[in-house]
Amino acid sequence: MKPELYIAMRFAFKQRSTTKPTFIVMVAVVGIAVGTAALILTLSIVNGFAGSVQNKLISFSAHMQFRYPEEQLCQERRSDLAHVASHRNVSSVTPFLEKSFVLRNRTNVQGETWRSKPVIVKGVNEAEQQVFLKKFLKEGSFSPVGEKQKNEGIALYAGQTLAENLGLAVGKKVMLVGLGSNSSGAKLVAGNKSIVDLLSSLDLEVGIIRGIYDTGLQEGFDDYIVISDLKQLQQRFNPMMISGYDANVKKLDQLPNTVKEVTASLGYPFYGYTVFQRYANLFEWLKLQKNITPLLIVTITIVAVFNIISTLLVLIIEKTREIGMLSALGLEPGKISQVFMAQAVLISLSGIAAGNILALSLSLFELRFHLITLPEKSYFIKYVPLLIDPSDYALVSLAVMALTLFFAFIPARIAASLKPGTALNT
Repeated sequence: MKPELYIAMRFAFKQRSTTKPTFIVMVAVVGIAVGTAALILTLSIVNGFAGSVQNKLISFSAHMQFRYPEEQLCQERRSDLAHVASHRNVSSVTPFLEKSFVLRNRTNVQGETWRSKPVIVKGVNEAEQQVFLKKFLKEGSFSPVGEKQKNEGIALYAGQTLAENLGLAVGKKVMLVGLGSNSSGAKLVAGNKSIVDLLSSLDLEVGIIRGIYDTGLQEGFDDYIVISDLKQLQQRFNPMMISGYDANVKKLDQLPNTVKEVTASLGYPFYGYTVFQRYANLFEWLKLQKNITPLLIVTITIVAVFNIISTLLVLIIEKTREIGMLSALGLEPGKISQVFMAQAVLISLSGIAAGNILALSLSLFELRFHLITLPEKSYFIKYVPLLIDPSDYALVSLAVMALTLFFAFIPARIAASLKPGTALNT
């Protein structure tokens, strides 16, 4: 063992005076540990939050959509389906039909007969319904639509928020009121026709609530989107017509190029957009969360740096006589500087190791017991998400070590500059 390292270990972890420098060292170790753990937990929460919200949005929404402008309907064609499916990055593609309705439900609340709310009824095939409802269905069950179910009404799966607002329950029959698909619909609303013509132009259908789902996205999805069967909607309203195609990709990093290439393959008048463009406001909000992270990291790092500098300066004051004795015995100033640099390394290594263990323990504890809850309406998730990424641990550890050594150079040079006579007379 080198003499400098041996002396550094004695200075740092052996009590040699009544002033207890070991206590000062332990305070420094705890300070570095807390700072390291705070940095790691900050990165874990920010990355985990962004990943959780992004995965949730992607899990119930297609990676990309292709449709006509101004929400016009198009004819379902095998050739269009083949154009989308043939792309090398596309993993699946399905047609869908969206139709706007006012959903009305009769309630038993005193003084209130009907509750109404505008909704979008989205028709998808049975396979897509099964995948979606397997993840998010809270009440009811999924079953293929048979002849008996067709006669009862359109099978509907409503969001939890919509169900609470309108008092919906599984098995409840509701009324769907939609504007007719003919071109005179807009004129009727404008008041150019009689009330009889207006009523006759409306699409009035009976729906039955087969289940209630909960994605956690209470605004913009659970309160607005109603899932139904594509064939049922086509038979009732628009035979052989669809709103467009939903498609998923194999590699998300290639999504922008995939949308452009598939749109070009489909040709005019199709246009395409990604899930990131559809929920642009939410993804911009996630970016804002990440933009605050550097400020937090800089603040915590400054605290850790001043912690190590102040600790070494206190140790220099406490060990002034010992420094003078080492100088008198012939230890060069450069060697004395190395002693305190080695002491900084030992303190920082102890603090970094303790900080990593503390951060990992708290992360595992929170992931297991979910003690910290979040308002799902605001954050789209119920619990604080934590992403345990070894690269975050390694990055923070290396950064803290580098900064500690860089700023430890100042007190180390101060110790090396002490004159033996001055130090021994202190």
